[in-house]
Amino acid sequence: MSIDWRWRLWLLPVVPIVILFIAMLANDLLGVPAVAEFVKQYPGTVPLPPDAPHGFPVWLNAAHFLNILFMALIARTALSIRSKQRPPHFFTRRNSGLVRTAGAPRRVSIHVWLHLAVDCLWVINGVVFIVLLFATGQWMRIVPTSWDIFPNALSAGLQYLGFVWPADNAWVNYNSLQVLAYFVTVFVAAPLAILTGIRLSNAWPQRERWIRGVPEKPIRWIHNATLVYFIVFVTIHVFLVLATGLLHNLNMMFAANDGTNWVGLVVCVLGLDVIMAIWMVLRPKTVAGLARLFGTVQ
Repeated sequence: MSIDWRWRLWLLPVVPIVILFIAMLANDLLGVPAVAEFVKQYPGTVPLPPDAPHGFPVWLNAAHFLNILFMALIARTALSIRSKQRPPHFFTRRNSGLVRTAGAPRRVSIHVWLHLAVDCLWVINGVVFIVLLFATGQWMRIVPTSWDIFPNALSAGLQYLGFVWPADNAWVNYNSLQVLAYFVTVFVAAPLAILTGIRLSNAWPQRERWIRGVPEKPIRWIHNATLVYFIVFVTIHVFLVLATGLLHNLNMMFAANDGTNWVGLVVCVLGLDVIMAIWMVLRPKTVAGLARLFGTVQ
């Protein structure tokens, strides 16, 4: 059954009013002497260890772009799976090699196959990212190294809510709220999505009694909750990129430099064109052709 969103259209004019009210309330709080003193003591940033690297290497830009691509396709396929429309094709994998399991392989929709295939690419990209993160010392930029991270994150959050952007020099050091957000995304949300996805996939063994004891319903709820988390994170992330210095931010994210020229914007637009082209190419007929390389499509 599809959801009828028409009755919720009244929320559209309410959202900016709520945002404005929160911003006014946060500004009032920032004017309270005790809160102002708190923000002065904890400006929103914790110094990094002396040997922490500065800047964004090219490999990090590349991993970031691939993450955008795979997350977009994962969200698309997840929504296709949740729809009630009959899928155009069904896929049955070959029960051989590294994917051999007891019993006959289960048939899944072509949407599920594409979702799992993109998941695998996303996981590979993530593993490479984590390895390079620790090999190059970049981990120090997104892993909390001091308890001061928490009051500084609260301070940065108050400043964001009041639309008074905290002091920011992401090329050198993220503010504390960014550090916590990136840490949760990379080391909590992503592993949760992977582990719960494995439980829900057709590769999960069905016959072992102790494995069957892992309930599917709460795992599915957690898996869907991580999808919502990623959507909210990306929405806020994109908004702040636009609002806190577009050219500078895009240069760091896509061109590996700290300038304010147009290179990052050009690379970003070209990257989005590539993502849209891949999105358009992955029609059911194309996906079925790819799936036939790994099993039977009906």
